[in-house]
Amino acid sequence: MNLRKTSSYFLSLGLALIALALMSAMPAAAQNLTGAGSTFVYPAMARWAADFQQAHPGVKINYQSIGSGAGIQQVRNHTVDFGASDVALSDEQLREMPAVVQIPEVAGPVCIAYNLPMLHQPLKLTSAALSGIYLGTITRWNDPAIAQANPGVNLPGSAVLVAHRSDGSGTTGIFTTYLSTVNGQWKQRVGSGISVNWPVGLGGKGNEGVTGVIKQVAGGIGYVELAYALENHLPMAAIENAAGQFVEPSPAGVAAAIKANSAVLAKDVRTPIVNAPGASSYPISGFTFLILPKDGPNAQTRQALKDFVAYILAEGQATAAALHYSPIPATMQKLDRQLLGQLTAGGRPLR
Repeated sequence: MNLRKTSSYFLSLGLALIALALMSAMPAAAQNLTGAGSTFVYPAMARWAADFQQAHPGVKINYQSIGSGAGIQQVRNHTVDFGASDVALSDEQLREMPAVVQIPEVAGPVCIAYNLPMLHQPLKLTSAALSGIYLGTITRWNDPAIAQANPGVNLPGSAVLVAHRSDGSGTTGIFTTYLSTVNGQWKQRVGSGISVNWPVGLGGKGNEGVTGVIKQVAGGIGYVELAYALENHLPMAAIENAAGQFVEPSPAGVAAAIKANSAVLAKDVRTPIVNAPGASSYPISGFTFLILPKDGPNAQTRQALKDFVAYILAEGQATAAALHYSPIPATMQKLDRQLLGQLTAGGRPLR
């Protein structure tokens, strides 16, 4: 090799090594995760995303609070990395979906919030009264079915103005599952699901929309997640449970409902936990589920997704409790981690 060729060779080698060193020094490309679905879980999801991003600056998480039905649709259409729904997918729905893993991420109460400024103590509602309100057979606040459970309370004779979700909603799924469980007429006439034909009422989009309707309309009543009711200073009814006790919505009441259903949940985490037995169980309780495609093409994105979900199932549970949700019990967390282990990228296991 002559001197000129030797010099050219080492110059090329040197430039290649410099380029390699520069590439090694460059930060890894950010991993963008997109999720969509449940408004019920949005307060927790927003906090989880912010905390995880702070600890993992290479990951950006965008969660769209658009309702469980829309979130499921986006997972079906492969337009998001994960979805969230307050109602688990049925066997029939799963046959129409890409292969997914459903992981309970947190639980919470569906609260019955109302706008009656003249009341100075929590309203009590039996299952019959609440069903009657949503069936449209109870139209005045001083109806005997309401008054009987609230002795000594001066209930107004004004109209009951019902609010419900206008979008496909997992919160609706939990609420209508409860009504179908406790009222045969509701089950036969309306049924349960993320979207139903409401006999009466005014629709609002998302938990935010229903909260807005209740606040704006004197005599209004509607169903929302606990964080929305607390943030908007809305009073919440105590609901009669299966044991005949009037229980106000709380994480403790949800935890009692989970415990009462532990045996059936061990067989299928999709089992509803509404109208659970036990004196302290809150009767309109439910899980919200992460819906994760089992496989995806990008290994880095898929690993970031798995790490984020692992965070939710560990450190994120303490955050959820601070935001008035009920954490997943340790036994279910173990099952969730096993389900999370099914995620792959290009058919290959993740770490």
